[in-house]
Amino acid sequence: MPYTEEEGGRLNNFAREPQMYTAEEPNATEKRNYVIFGVLAFLLVGGIMAVAVFASSAS
Repeated sequence: MPYTEEEGGRLNNFAREPQMYTAEEPNATEKRNYVIFGVLAFLLVGGIMAVAVFASSAS
């Protein structure tokens, strides 16, 4: 575990702060992939709900 040393030689067990970075805006390909994955997720959830409705009324 990393320790930080203060003046006078005292050790502290505080976590070190991670290095910061800025997020980059997604490019056109990544945006297209987000749309495709969103549509696929919507179809999957809709299909599961359709199966649940059909199964509950099939008795």
